Amino acid sequence: MLSHCILPHFAGNVLDKGRPRQLRSTVELALNLPAVHPAATGPLLGDLAARAEDLGYSALYLGEHVVLFDAPIDEYPGSDTGEAFFPADSAVPDPLTTHAYLAGRTERIRLATGVMLVPQRNPVYTAKHAATLDWVSGGRLDLGIGVGWSREEYRACDVPFARRFDRVVDYVQVMRTLWEDPLSEFSGEFYRLPACRQYPKPVQQPLPLWFGGWSEPALARAADLADGWYGFDLRPDEIDRIAARIRELMIERDRDPDTLRVASGAYSRMPQDRADMDAFAAVGVERFAVSLNAPDVAGLHEQLADLAKTFT
Repeated sequence: MLSHCILPHFAGNVLDKGRPRQLRSTVELALNLPAVHPAATGPLLGDLAARAEDLGYSALYLGEHVVLFDAPIDEYPGSDTGEAFFPADSAVPDPLTTHAYLAGRTERIRLATGVMLVPQRNPVYTAKHAATLDWVSGGRLDLGIGVGWSREEYRACDVPFARRFDRVVDYVQVMRTLWEDPLSEFSGEFYRLPACRQYPKPVQQPLPLWFGGWSEPALARAADLADGWYGFDLRPDEIDRIAARIRELMIERDRDPDTLRVASGAYSRMPQDRADMDAFAAVGVERFAVSLNAPDVAGLHEQLADLAKTFT
């Protein structure tokens, strides 16, 4: 994932411009489910999810790619080499469908997407699937969204790659009216929704919305739309700079910067001990999603328990 990513330069710090933000003393432990592991199956993910809940993990994360390519034309932005850590024939299950299954295997643990590529999707169906998942799980969905980086994946979905950051704004507004309003209606540049009704509504009102990515357009969309920001394979100082920039942008939009929630995860930059995790707490990270990389099923279960002992 992101091992040595290049971040934009952020001038100043929002702490100089607004109220001091409260730093956290603890970080919730979450799990990136090993969906792309060669041994992954639905029952294995269900077993790991149920065990993670018993061990005190707070959330389960699943990402999204609807198709992958043997020789992609775009470099994967989360590695030094430009190559993704998962081959094109990896099992990358749909996150909302998989979480619906995991909702039946668990009772309390939260179900998060990290992240789902909303501009590639039909927003009305996505709203329906997300609302249904929140409804059947008793209000446990954290919807993390992003815009993706693969032109080929957009082409496969028959969606223009250009202006995807603008498209996601319309799509989120479509989804929010369907989630929140008895009579839903929207008219924008990228989508027109006639007056209609969609039920069931999410249990959570509003449904928590997180934004991923670290480019300046991604941070602007987080400031526009999101309750929280989700980073991956970033150092604490990098997260601190990015969160500060989002808060600056929130102030410009007359949004309260103290309402921003921050979560992170890792694959290649896993914290090794409590001191490492405390460094993330010190920059305001409230939840950290660890990854499992053991070679076999027994090792995955052992690693899941070991990480819980270290960080909970």
